[in-house]
Amino acid sequence: MTGMTALLIYIVWTLILALSYATYRLPLVLTGKKAANHWERGKPVDDPEFLVRAKAAHLNCLENLPLFAALVLIGAATDQIVTVNAVAGIIVAARIGQSLVHLIGTSFPLVFIRASLFLTQVALMLYLAFALI
Repeated sequence: MTGMTALLIYIVWTLILALSYATYRLPLVLTGKKAANHWERGKPVDDPEFLVRAKAAHLNCLENLPLFAALVLIGAATDQIVTVNAVAGIIVAARIGQSLVHLIGTSFPLVFIRASLFLTQVALMLYLAFALI
């Protein structure tokens, strides 16, 4: 998988996670069951647990997407995309895996797996950062 393809998949995955909870909320607003500003920051959350986890997984993606994108683009801009291509697919697979585990639940074993997948991404992105210097 190329770095650019991995970046595109990462972006699409992030959008899918956003839609997973936005599509639940939209009918509630359109039918008048909830106000459009019901989900403002600082207000109590009354979404089903799965949707709370989906939003958290989406926000996790948003936190790391700029870093991954920057590494891919630096690799492309400096003619080092081969280095990026070598690990980009693993990074995006670990990201999707982390999100899926997050969606499943928050038990200790799942949190441990999720943390391991996160650390895999961080380690590989650090590897890329140093390899691209």
